[in-house]
Amino acid sequence: MPRMTNWLFIALGFSLAALLMAPQQLPVTLYKLNLISLAAWLGYWIDRGLFPYARPDLFEAGQRDRLFSGAMLRRALIVSACIIGVALGA
Repeated sequence: MPRMTNWLFIALGFSLAALLMAPQQLPVTLYKLNLISLAAWLGYWIDRGLFPYARPDLFEAGQRDRLFSGAMLRRALIVSACIIGVALGA
């Protein structure tokens, strides 16, 4: 099975429980999931726009270790900042 499959089933179980207990909340949950997904997508493209020549997949083999990890951390910070900003309603 792919990674995180067990968490997918747990999330689906909670969604089913929420649907059975409060069906009127399902559109709100879907709306929030949509916002978080869009924020992740936006953060990725902000990183690509700000750093077009420092993408993690463009480094040469000798530079790859340190620069690759730095670029991945930079991208993770930008994407997480976008997600947190949208989740907080900013």
